[in-house]
Formats: sequence, C-alpha cells, structure tokens
Amino acid sequence: MNELIKNTEEKMNKTVAVLERDYKSVRAGRANAAILDRINVDYYGVPTPIQQMAAVSVPEPRILMIQPWDASSLKAIEKAILTSDIGINPQNDGRVIRLSFPPLTEERRREIVKEVKKLAEDNKVAIRNTRRDALEKLKGLKKANTITEDDVADGEKKIQNLTDRFCKEIDELAGIKEKEILEI
Repeated sequence: MNELIKNTEEKMNKTVAVLERDYKSVRAGRANAAILDRINVDYYGVPTPIQQMAAVSVPEPRILMIQPWDASSLKAIEKAILTSDIGINPQNDGRVIRLSFPPLTEERRREIVKEVKKLAEDNKVAIRNTRRDALEKLKGLKKANTITEDDVADGEKKIQNLTDRFCKEIDELAGIKEKEILEI
C-alpha cells in the first residue's frame, strides 16, 4: 500500500510540474525565454528547439533576442516563430531576431487570467483523476484480500490528504501567476 501512496504522490507532483512549465510559457507582457520552449525549427529536416540552435537573451524587459549560432538558420527560426501561436512578429536584422512584447491591455490581462484559471482547473481535475485511480487500486487490493479494512481507511485518508495538498498548491501557483499578470 505504501508503494501505491508513493506512486500517487509522484503522479500528482508531475501534474504540478506540468502546470509550472505551462505557466512559464504564458505570455505575461514581459520577455521570457520559456515562451519559445514549445517552438521547434525545421533545421535540415529535423525539428529542433530554438534553445539548441541559438543564444536566447533578454536585453530589455520587453525584448527577447535570439542569436543563432549558425547564421543560415536565421530564416528558419523566423519562419517557426511566425507560424507558432505566440502572436509576436519577429524582427530580423540579418544577425539576430528580436521579439518585442507589447504592453498588455486590461482586456488582454483578463483573458490571460482566465487562461491561467483554466489551466489550474484542468490540473486539479488531473489530480482528482489520479486520486480516483489510486482509490480504485486500493479497493482492488481489499478485494484481493491483500490489505485489511483499516488499511483501506488509512490509505483513503492519506490519498485525500495528498489530493488536498496538491490542489492547494495549484491554487497558490494560480494566485501568484494572476497577481503577476495583473500587476505588470
């Protein structure tokens, strides 16, 4: 049963890690290299992450600068950014690509906050699904007579405590991200 609790906690930890990664790529009006994490460039027929092809820096709070190590890949990187869903037009000066992040309007901030809340809720659903699966496994162990009724009750309590802890952590992460977006 301890193995089941440990596996459940690992799955819930991974869910929170995914949320943290997703929040890093939410465009909040500031230049953040994590926004490029999901963009792959067709580099000699191989989809390659931008970070593996170029130095990415933030020279100013609203500007992201991409300097490829291979100058011939500049056009391919520009094309990948244009076809992505980040909504920023790259400026290519022949040596580097600059992404200028416009200041956010109040309406856009509210849209982003809604997106943040939706991501949080989706991840809380994933946590609850993990809880449901763990409880089913626990009942399966009881049916197979490998654990006692007391063990089942103890396991259910531990799994619920994990669920509550991780849902609270998700709420805290969402609150921090919302505050960050609304204060920019």
